[in-house]
Amino acid sequence: MTGPEGGGPPGSADGAPRARVLWLAKGLGRGGAEQLLVNCARHADTGRYEIEVAYVLPWKDALVPALEAAGVRTHCLGGAPGALWPWRLRALLAERRYDLVHSHMPVPAVAARLLALGRRSPRVVHTEHNVWERYRPATRWANALTYRRNDAVIAVSHAVADSIKQRRPAMARPSAAGPARLTVVHHGPDLGGAPQGPAARAAARTELGLPQDALVIGTVGNLTAKKDQATLLAAFEQLRSAHPRAVLVLIGAGPLEQQLRSLAGESVVFAGSRPDVPALLPGLDVFTLSSRQEGLPVALMEAMTSGLPSVVTRVGGMPEVLDDGEQGFLVPPGDPAALAAAFGRLAADRGLRERLGAAARERSKGFDVAGAQRSVEQVYARVLLQR
Repeated sequence: MTGPEGGGPPGSADGAPRARVLWLAKGLGRGGAEQLLVNCARHADTGRYEIEVAYVLPWKDALVPALEAAGVRTHCLGGAPGALWPWRLRALLAERRYDLVHSHMPVPAVAARLLALGRRSPRVVHTEHNVWERYRPATRWANALTYRRNDAVIAVSHAVADSIKQRRPAMARPSAAGPARLTVVHHGPDLGGAPQGPAARAAARTELGLPQDALVIGTVGNLTAKKDQATLLAAFEQLRSAHPRAVLVLIGAGPLEQQLRSLAGESVVFAGSRPDVPALLPGLDVFTLSSRQEGLPVALMEAMTSGLPSVVTRVGGMPEVLDDGEQGFLVPPGDPAALAAAFGRLAADRGLRERLGAAARERSKGFDVAGAQRSVEQVYARVLLQR
């Protein structure tokens, strides 16, 4: 636990007390949802909100330094035995007297909804980062049974919002004046000052040990079944029959790493979890995601902001930010042949890569992390009026 000791929140610039807000996450590893917390923290209105973060898994703490650098106090709820974390959360809520708890993962969210009871309980806002189909049955049921305790819900894409509506959970507390609103907020990357241009390309390839003249396809994401890198490896093997000098880079770590290594052929680089992804993206020619499920991946938006053409599956919110044939290509999930064919089109046509990459960079101008945080804070302001 870091930061100042307890007590009431200091006043804002105009003399009014700041609202004390707790962001609640399962972990603070290098995942897309976790990175969004860092991006939003850098653009938070600290004159109105005093933001702290609590997380459950102590071994997933890679982003703690970045949050602290943004002035955010962090609290680790886990440890041995980890099953005690709901009681630690309860003690934290009592000690810090938050005005609002904003959950970002379903299991901690369920605990927060059950603990935030009583006349002086904090308001509860939840951000849904994934379509509900991704969750295990027990998680879906626990989520649905406690959803009515949310004062508001934020979805990271319209696809995620639709998955919530299809489940039709009651979305308001019994004490609320009316049904809580479901708000869609497209977040964006925070790549201010990220390197670009020929020098950045050369430096990234040197860092990754890649040939300067190779065609490089890259992906960023945890090595999990949801991301389906097995299909990506199969597609890349098909591509190499026509483009033997192509290289595939997988940036990320996860439980399926050894299995995926056993499937990988030649010219596949496992780069591991990296803190410098924005500096590595210029080293790629094509970005890809072979996911079976997504909300709206930060990695895709970072790649588009870096001016890369992308080949991604037509799942979740990805079709909301990438138009097929305009900034890249959309392919069906679980289809190595379709993925390889899209790679082949880009590998054979440098001009096409450049045109789609330029269009991606232009489209990315609409990604606004600062504006997204303002939209989130508008939700805060609305639900805090209910206190």
